[in-house]
Amino acid sequence: MQRFDDARLPASLACWTLTDGRAGNVRQAQALADALHPAPRDWTLQARAPWRWWAPRAAPGSVHAFGDAFRRALTDAPALAIGCGRQAALATRELRARGTFAVQILDPRLDPALWDLVITPQHDGLQGANVVTLAGSLHPVDDAWLAQARVAFASLAADETPQLALLVGGSNAHGRFDAGTFAPVLKCVRHWASRTHGRILATASRRTPDDVRDALRALPVPHLAWTRDADGANPYSGLLAFADVIVCTADSVNMLSEACATHAPVYVAGIDTLQGRPRRFVDHLLQMGRVRALDDALAPFDVTPLRETARVAAEVRARFDARR
Repeated sequence: MQRFDDARLPASLACWTLTDGRAGNVRQAQALADALHPAPRDWTLQARAPWRWWAPRAAPGSVHAFGDAFRRALTDAPALAIGCGRQAALATRELRARGTFAVQILDPRLDPALWDLVITPQHDGLQGANVVTLAGSLHPVDDAWLAQARVAFASLAADETPQLALLVGGSNAHGRFDAGTFAPVLKCVRHWASRTHGRILATASRRTPDDVRDALRALPVPHLAWTRDADGANPYSGLLAFADVIVCTADSVNMLSEACATHAPVYVAGIDTLQGRPRRFVDHLLQMGRVRALDDALAPFDVTPLRETARVAAEVRARFDARR
């Protein structure tokens, strides 16, 4: 999608993304690559033993870490490589040794100087001459993306009926989100629907507890609930595009970042159960006024979409040009 033409590289200069296939890593790498290049090549890499144990630390023979196809491709290394995740960080190091401008997303837990550029969220606290920080995570959500989502999920349009998007995650290393955490959330959105005669559009994640999935499907108010692949295509992008208000659990930096890129007010649920770096991100959003803690009113408030991908892409392009 032609959206960031000022930062876009000519098609004659190859660009690769490198990830381990995890959805969050793929989404960030591809979002940045799409902002910089008309046709990036996407690699999904799984390092073999013993290299996967040490990645992204270099070890003898690491050129063989990702199999023969990637090893052969190294002979025609791209001008720009964008990696996300620890395994990818080893691959971007290999490419940098062959002259590629290597960009690594997320803290590689090694000296950032081993890459040309490291991109991390502010709440990680990483600093350095070649470190670019952003609020939250990289993603593709902007007005053009939302417009495409409204076309793809046109059936969600509701004329004058207000709609609330409920984005539900689950427990992770930074917080426990169980049925007890979700009970007040569901109570709050039910009251909103009853008070406004609105509709709830809910989507779950792979970490959402089964009993919460069941509760989403059984909401006693007008609603749509996507809880598993058997429900069909995940309407997540449509929910963001058509929401008048968004309620999002605090567990996912990626999900919150994308919710905050819309024009809808965002309410965050489960803040008190969250710890560590993600909690610092939520606190930053609260201080900015871009989100509010979940409350019974869910009143509308003015917002400015939080969008960092275009800015980061422009910074990558400037540094790429400076090196060349």
